Amino acid sequence: MPERLLPLLTTQPQTGDALGARLGVNRVTVNTLARRLQEDGVPVQVSRAGYALHPDAPAPAQVTPTGLMGAALRYHGTVTSTQDALRAWADEAHDPAPHGAVLTAERQTAGRGRRGRAWDTTHGTLVFSVLLRHGPGGGPLSLPHLALLPLAAGVALARAAGMGGLKWPNDLLAPDRRKLAGILLEADLRGEEARRAVLGIGVNVSAAPDGAAHLREFRPDLTRADLLTDLLRELHTWLDAPPHEVLRAWREASVTLGQPVRVQTPHGPVDGTALDLDPSGSLIVQTPAGPLTVGAGDVQLIGTLT
Repeated sequence: MPERLLPLLTTQPQTGDALGARLGVNRVTVNTLARRLQEDGVPVQVSRAGYALHPDAPAPAQVTPTGLMGAALRYHGTVTSTQDALRAWADEAHDPAPHGAVLTAERQTAGRGRRGRAWDTTHGTLVFSVLLRHGPGGGPLSLPHLALLPLAAGVALARAAGMGGLKWPNDLLAPDRRKLAGILLEADLRGEEARRAVLGIGVNVSAAPDGAAHLREFRPDLTRADLLTDLLRELHTWLDAPPHEVLRAWREASVTLGQPVRVQTPHGPVDGTALDLDPSGSLIVQTPAGPLTVGAGDVQLIGTLT
C-alpha cells in the first residue's frame, strides 16, 4: 500500500535505498509507491536526490498543533470527502479519532458544502475537517453552542488568513467580495445535544474556481502547511471562546451587517437590511414590516454581495 510510504516522507529528499530500508523493501518498490502517491494527488517530488514532499503539503510533519487541535492528524491524497473520512476514523474500533482530530486531503471526489452544494477542491485548496466530541471545558455539545460554531470558525478563519471579511453565516470573502473560503458544520444529534460534530473548512490558497479568489493573490509566500498551523491555533482559541466574544469578533469582521438581504418566508421572499446578530447567532433583518430574526437557510444576500 502506498500509504505506508507517506508518513516517512519529509520536505528533505531521502534516497530510495534509505526509505526502502525503513520499509523493508527495495528501491524499485519505493519508486512504485511514490508514483502511486502522486497518482492519488499527493505532491511527492521525485529527483536524483531522492523522494520528498512539496513544502506546501499539509502533512503531519509540517503542521504544528495547538493543544488538542491537530494533535491527531491524518493526511490523505484522495478521499470522498474529509467529512466522511473523519467520521469513519471516529468510528474505528481500535484507534478512534479523539476530540480535536484533523483529517486533511489533497482531493475530494464528493466534497460538499452547505445545503448539499458541491465543494470544489481544485489543486491549491486547503481542505480539512475537525472532530469535536465535546463543548468548552469538556461539557456537552449543546444546540446553542452548535449554532455559534460556524461563526467562531469564521472568526478563526479570518484571523488566520490575516485578511478578508465574513459573510454570514459561513464564508470568508476577499476585499473585492470574491469568495476565499467556506465552512461546513455537520452534527450527529441526540435530543438537545450532539454526540459529536464535524467542522469542515475549505480555503482557496494558491488556486480558485472561476469567480473566486485565493490567498496567494494577497499573501504570495503563504503555504497550506503554515495556514493549517495558524488555523489550528485560532480554532483552539475561538471554538472555546465565550459567546459574547465570538459575536463581538464576528461583528467586527462582518461584511453582511448593514447590507441588503432577501429573506425567504412562508409567504415568499422579503427584502430588508441586515441589522445585527441575536445572542444565538441568527441574523436580525429590518424589513418593511419590522425586524425579523432568521436562520442561515432563509437568507440570500443581494445588492453588492451577490
